[in-house]
Amino acid sequence: MPEITAAMVKELRAATGSGIMDCKRVLADADGDMEKAIELLRKKGLAKAAKRAGRSTSEGIIYSYIHTGAKLGVLVEINCESDFVAKTDDFAAFAKDIAMHIAAANPAGLTSEDVDPAIVEKEREIFRAQMLEEGKPENIIDKIVEGKVEKFYKEVCLMSQQYVKDPQKTIEDVLKETIGKIGENIQIRRFTRFQIGE
Repeated sequence: MPEITAAMVKELRAATGSGIMDCKRVLADADGDMEKAIELLRKKGLAKAAKRAGRSTSEGIIYSYIHTGAKLGVLVEINCESDFVAKTDDFAAFAKDIAMHIAAANPAGLTSEDVDPAIVEKEREIFRAQMLEEGKPENIIDKIVEGKVEKFYKEVCLMSQQYVKDPQKTIEDVLKETIGKIGENIQIRRFTRFQIGE
């Protein structure tokens, strides 16, 4: 087994934000393989997040982000379990990242339930017209359209959007990792995005 050096622990800590002992442990479990160690830490964080999912989130912050030029702004409410966590730098950094993502990606809602049904119906009609135009058989059009609607939801719902800072992850992945790192249940409760002229 390779020796786990302080430099390796420092590198893993910088990459994941995990504690020193956790980093040492997973590096030993991964035989010094940095990629494997990161994966193990992510799995650990996701397991912690799942355990905390049912806990009440009655504290938190409302974070405001105004983009350069003051023509675009976001308000987002993010809740946690304790006032102590709400005041930490990690929690504020998470809120800022989410607000900046909302500014950039312009989600239509948190989840599919929040998307205006009229918008979804309009998309459904467009998809159906495209399929008819392409000459697809009538009996498979509905199935194709539903698949396209699911894809549409993934693109417009905040929780399933690809994170702008790391497209390998969804916002839900980032939230679960943050729950694992901070050690409390966290919820993105609601948001509003303002843009001049919209």
